[in-house]
Amino acid sequence: MANRRTIVDDALHEYLVEHTVREHPAQTALREATRTQPQAGMQIGPEQAQFLALLVRLMGARRAIEVGVFTGYSALSVALALPDDGYLLACDVSDAYTRVGRPFWEQAGIAHKIDLRLAPAIETLDASLAAGDAGRFDFAFIDADKSNYDAYYERCLALLRPGGLIAIDNVLWGGAVARPASDADTIALQALNAKLHADVRVDVAMVPIGDGVTLARKR
Repeated sequence: MANRRTIVDDALHEYLVEHTVREHPAQTALREATRTQPQAGMQIGPEQAQFLALLVRLMGARRAIEVGVFTGYSALSVALALPDDGYLLACDVSDAYTRVGRPFWEQAGIAHKIDLRLAPAIETLDASLAAGDAGRFDFAFIDADKSNYDAYYERCLALLRPGGLIAIDNVLWGGAVARPASDADTIALQALNAKLHADVRVDVAMVPIGDGVTLARKR
C-alpha cells in the first residue's frame, strides 16, 4: 500500500538493529563507552551509522567532512567506509568528548584517515575554502549546533564536488518541526528544511531514520 507507514516502536527498532547492523568491534566498544557520557543521546544510532557508511561506499567517496564529532562514533563509521588513503575532515570544539573516541579510531586502524580540528566548525570550513578546497570533497555529514546548520550547509555545499552528498541529521527534531515553534533550534531547523525543499542547487530527500536525515546531492 503506497500510503502505509510503519510505526517503529522499541521492539521493531531492536529487530531492525539485529537484522541490519554489522559493526566493527571498535564501533561496538565506542558505543558502549559513550553510554556513560553526559549528553550520550547526541550519538547517532548504529543503523544510521551503517546507512551513512553505505552511502559513502556507494559513492566511492574518498574525501569527507564531518561537522559535529561528539565522541567519534559517526566519524569512525565513515572512516571505516573510506579507502585506506581516504580523508575525513572532522570538526568539533570539545577535546573532552573527542578524546573518548580517539583510542577506538586507533583500535580500528583508521586514525590516519581522520583530521580532527578542535575549533569552531565555521572557522575550519572557511579555512578549507580559503586553502582552495572548494569542490574537492565527496561527502559531508552535519550533526552539530542547530542554529548554525544553514552556515554549515552553505560551506559544505561549496566544498563538495558536483554529485557530492550532504547528510544533515536531526531534521525531524522529535516531531517538533511539524508544530509551531518558539525555540531557536526548532526555528533554525524549520527554516533549513524549507530552504532545502526549494534549493535548486541540490536534489533532496528527507529520510525518517533516527531523528530524520536529509540527503542533499549537489547538482
